[in-house]
Amino acid sequence: MKVDPRVRTVQAGYDELGPRFAAWAEAIEDDPWERYLGELSALLDGDARVLDLGCGNGSKTKRLAERFQVVGVDASAEQLRLARAAVPEAAFVEADFGSLELDDASFDAVTAFYSVSHLPRDEHEALFASIARWLRPGGLFLASLGASGSGDWTGDWLGVEMFFSSHDADTNRRLLTGLGFELLLDEVVTIREPEGDATFLWVLARKP
Repeated sequence: MKVDPRVRTVQAGYDELGPRFAAWAEAIEDDPWERYLGELSALLDGDARVLDLGCGNGSKTKRLAERFQVVGVDASAEQLRLARAAVPEAAFVEADFGSLELDDASFDAVTAFYSVSHLPRDEHEALFASIARWLRPGGLFLASLGASGSGDWTGDWLGVEMFFSSHDADTNRRLLTGLGFELLLDEVVTIREPEGDATFLWVLARKP
């Protein structure tokens, strides 16, 4: 099967970044991911099954795996190597989550921390529809999504070539509610990355 060159760009970029990505992420200020993860965890039973899309080096997967059964998915073999070492109790799959095929109603929650923007934005609605299928009734989707919108972009990021693409906040809300998701939490948050401010739409959504 032919692999989208944009997927190859993301995969190769994170392979090259290796542990440097974790060091960069740890320098971010005012990142609300732990707070939102707490909101999600409070709504899940202890035996919940969680899918972590774009799990990277497993830093956030590790927190999930402290309480839940977790499957992490990432296209980067190097990031998955780091994740498997950090979170041996979780299961990991090397794959492009934009073309992932999973059983319907097989997860209680799906998370996507800063990963959806690595998928072309004209494919975001299809991804959200897949997530809705993978979730059991009442299942939860926690994600950080685009807030201002940006067309497909490929260029230098942290010293490697990388691909990004995103919708604005209102479009993301419309796509999710159009698929039947109920937005339990919906907040635009600005964080301070080492290079400057970055703004995201955080959502916690429930499947009917």
